[in-house]
Amino acid sequence: MVYPKIAKLLLLLLALSLGPAQASPTAKNGLSYRHTVPRRTIAGVKVVDTPIVRDAHDYALKHSSDFTYKHIMRSWLFGAIVIQHNETLRNTIDLEVHAVAALLHDLGWDQTPGSPFVSHDKRFEVDGAIAAREFIRNNKHGKKWDERRVQLVWDAIALHTQPSISNYKELEVVTTGNGILSDFQGPVLGITKEEYSAVLSEFPSDGMRDGLNNTIIWFCQSKPATTYGGSTFHETRE
Repeated sequence: MVYPKIAKLLLLLLALSLGPAQASPTAKNGLSYRHTVPRRTIAGVKVVDTPIVRDAHDYALKHSSDFTYKHIMRSWLFGAIVIQHNETLRNTIDLEVHAVAALLHDLGWDQTPGSPFVSHDKRFEVDGAIAAREFIRNNKHGKKWDERRVQLVWDAIALHTQPSISNYKELEVVTTGNGILSDFQGPVLGITKEEYSAVLSEFPSDGMRDGLNNTIIWFCQSKPATTYGGSTFHETRE
């Protein structure tokens, strides 16, 4: 379901190089389109293909349900498309930061009994942000990251359901949120219908509504005080 007012606002922000959002100084140390980096193509979308990104993908796959895995892949790919279509983002975004944040943004949805990611007193976004930070710090490639890059991943995940805040953060944070938002709103932010359909064909959204509803019910049962602070999930596609 597309929210016209939100979609128009986000399009305007993107056209203005995302308004007040800040270009991250870590792009000089990270990997943007200005660098020669390994890439692969998924669902017609070129994405960064470095060891830590592959490790993050495998980690997410291991700790995600089927519907969650497909959602995070769509979110990553939609964000990558947004980056590709915008010169400012291509020259600025740290592609590894964006990829790791998108791939790990829903670790807080892990319903495995005794999950090391899920707390009893924190929102799932914060649980996911903490889990992603620990993944980076314990990964042999992530250990080479400076703390600024780690913090960007943390912020991107912790704020991904709060566009009224995340849109005023660094571009990596904004774009991670916009990629995730696109999975709920349809082809917006320069994503064409053809590109959107290609991603959905590779990673179908069937089961998304029931899976998301069941996840929220699980939160209500397991930690009700933290269940519904976000603004992303008011409505979802069938």
